[in-house]
Parts: sequence; C-alpha cells; structure tokens
Amino acid sequence: MLASSLMSRSFFIRRCQLPEPLCLAPVALLELWRAKGLQPRCNPRDLDASHERFSSEGPEMNPVRKTITAIAACLLAVSTLPTALSQAKHTEPPQSIVLVELFTSEGCSSCPPADELLRKVNGRLTATGQLVVGISEHVTYWNRLGWTDPFSSSTYTDRQDRYATRFGLDSVYTPQMVVDGQQQFVGSNEARLSQALANQAKEKKINLRILSSEIQGGSIAIHFSATQLLSKRPLNIVAIVTDDLATSKVLRGENGGRSLQHVAVARSLATVATIHQDTDATVNVPRNRSDGITWESAHHLILFAQEAGQGAIVGSDAKPFALATARGENL
Repeated sequence: MLASSLMSRSFFIRRCQLPEPLCLAPVALLELWRAKGLQPRCNPRDLDASHERFSSEGPEMNPVRKTITAIAACLLAVSTLPTALSQAKHTEPPQSIVLVELFTSEGCSSCPPADELLRKVNGRLTATGQLVVGISEHVTYWNRLGWTDPFSSSTYTDRQDRYATRFGLDSVYTPQMVVDGQQQFVGSNEARLSQALANQAKEKKINLRILSSEIQGGSIAIHFSATQLLSKRPLNIVAIVTDDLATSKVLRGENGGRSLQHVAVARSLATVATIHQDTDATVNVPRNRSDGITWESAHHLILFAQEAGQGAIVGSDAKPFALATARGENL
C-alpha cells in the first residue's frame, strides 16, 4: 500500500509540504528544518484519497521504488521528532532568538490588542531568520480596580519597575513591550515592534543553550551552557516557565464580560546564576507551590542571559517543558 500510494516523489513532497532534499536525507535535514521553526504536516487521509490518481505512473515507478526506504524513514521521522527533539541534546546549529516581553493586565482595557499582537508574533521567524519568543508578564497594580488578574504576580511588577528606572520613564504603564531588554514601547504598536525586531537582528548574541531540564523532587534541574561571551562583564542567567496558552473569563473591571486569551504566560521567574565566562553548569530552580502552573497546560522553559542592572538580553533559548512527568511528585 505504501508503494502504491507514494508512486510520485513530488506528490509526497507536495502533500507533506517538505522541501525536496528533506525526503532524501530525512533525519539530519528534518532536524535542521525544524530548528528553523517550520512544522512538517503529513496527512495520511490525503495520501489515501489520492491513491488511484498516483498509483500508475508507468516508467516513473522504478526510480521511485529506489526512494521508498528514504520516504518511509521520513514518515517515521515526522511522527517521532516532536518527542525526540524535545528530549535530545542540542547538536543542531543554534537558533538566534529575540525575546519580546509584554507587561500586561486583564484589568486594563488597552491590553487585549497587545495580547493579540504577542500571540501573532510568538514562535514566528522574522524576515532575518530570528525566532521570536514572547513572554506575557502580568502585573499587579490593576488588581485594585475591580478585577484580580489570576496570572499576575509582584515578581513581574517589580521587573517592570526596574525597566522603568533603566529607561528613565516617569512611571510604569500597560501594555508595554520590551525587546531584548533594549527597546521599549506601547505593546500594541505593531510598527514599533517590527522596527525593534529589525534592530535586534544587528545585535551580536552569545551562544546560550538549554542542554536538558527535568523535575527533581521539588525543583527543576536545568543543565545549560553559555559560550562566545561578548565581554567579561557579569551576566545574570534568568529562567522562566510559561504556560503556552491560557484563557480567562473576566467578570469585573475594564474588561468585565470578556473572555481573554493569552500566550506564553509567565508562571515563575528566577535568576539562577551569574556568569563571567564560558560556562557549562546545572542549576536547581525551586518550584513554588503557589506559582499557579497547571498540569494540563503545555509549557516552555525559557532561559536568557541579561546584563547586570536588568540591561540588554544578549542570549536566549527556549524549549518545550513537560511537567506531566512529575505528576506524582510532591511539588
């Protein structure tokens, strides 16, 4: 059945939406392809529906038979890579990341457009090939005005306060975006975000990598490496766990009656190390029982290197993070 359904190599490439060289060297090139943020999409029903159309191509059959093994391997790689790559050591070329922080609140009527903009860019590639990694940081100072944001924490309020001091602002505000710790602007301003992303493409970055992460008792053990440092100045290594997607029905306040959706919602943030030179280390991040992370949600672990004084972010990495593996542990 496989041979008769896949008589045309071009058909397979078209249906799976994979570049042609990928099916000729499926494993190595698929890892590289996924590292660029692209997702293979193979639909078995499309293959079955097209069985008759592509089952008799005469002289083309012999060359295709020679590629059946590679195609089958490609199918296998597509089905297993999401799990395999999330657990594997990172041998693929480093992905350049630009970090976009959004300070927001469910109590602010100006914030939903900014939430939508973050959802639009999070996980996408810029024109210059950088991966945009968003973090939605919900502040607390709107909570006194009728609605307590369930995702808010003083941790993110304090972080925004430090940015306000560094940028010389008269006060904090929402929605606010900060790109790689270097540029700030109103979080719903898409034109400013596009310009900021273009500017960050010119910045040099260190090579920061999450090598592995796992739950160990009441903490998260993170093995990371940092190389190609740009100077001897100290860098703070910050770890954040995010919910990939979160929803909330707001009952009161400026957004009362609305159902809001958020992406990359920060649930815990901690400075885990300070480095001055190339480093390969394992750090343990305590899990807080009140951090609000749910077992049902999908998560990411984000690690970034930031200059002292909450300055420029000079390197980042982000990987899917499975809390479900620790479901029976005492957290």
